[in-house]
Amino acid sequence: MKNTIINIQDLKREFKMGDETVRAIKGISFAIEEGEFVSIMGSSGSGKSTLLNILGCLDQPSSGLYEIDRHPVRNLDKNQLAKIRNEKIGFIFQAYNLLPRTTAIENAELPLLYNKKVPAEERRRRAIDSLNLVGLAGRLEHTPSQLSGGQQQRVAIARSLVNDPVVILADEATGNLDTRTSYEIMVLFQKLNAEGKTIVFVTHEPDIALFSSRTIVLKDGHIIKDYQNENILNAAEVLKNMPPEND
Repeated sequence: MKNTIINIQDLKREFKMGDETVRAIKGISFAIEEGEFVSIMGSSGSGKSTLLNILGCLDQPSSGLYEIDRHPVRNLDKNQLAKIRNEKIGFIFQAYNLLPRTTAIENAELPLLYNKKVPAEERRRRAIDSLNLVGLAGRLEHTPSQLSGGQQQRVAIARSLVNDPVVILADEATGNLDTRTSYEIMVLFQKLNAEGKTIVFVTHEPDIALFSSRTIVLKDGHIIKDYQNENILNAAEVLKNMPPEND
């Protein structure tokens, strides 16, 4: 029986804006099982960014249940939330969020700097292993300015893997990339998922969502669709069939 990685029941998030109450998430429920590859879609104002912040323990729900790897996160203090973020979640951002003057290895090591149980030698080994996994064995000592956008995103993916998280949260991870590079990154995500990684991929691009196995669509703070993708696109095949780039 597979482990439930994310369990959300009747989740709500409200914000006070002066005298007005903004209801960003209006009582949603869903679960994500270990090994799933789920896209979360929605236009601006749908609630997907608010949901992502809650999933990543960067924000707390106003009411309802959120459990990650069977740990309820409501009412945890900042230190407890930081511990869950560091041990359970791998983050990937649209803007990569790499430190500009540090090497690929040093960027990949970052999440482990906050884990005192991991000595420096082990930290370095895990970072190198992660960078090898994403195809950057020859770029370990390069800084972000020496890497293409796709290579920078690969460093960000390697960084998300070093803690061996229970879930990878990707926020518009292909948003800054051209089509070919986006598909190369989706090849990598499909490979990681095939190896058992649970992935939650927030995107506004329907063609990118077709590479995942399930899609959840938000609108006005509600889930309006939640379905299994019956015809999952194989990113490697799509990439192979793309016309060659013009010189």
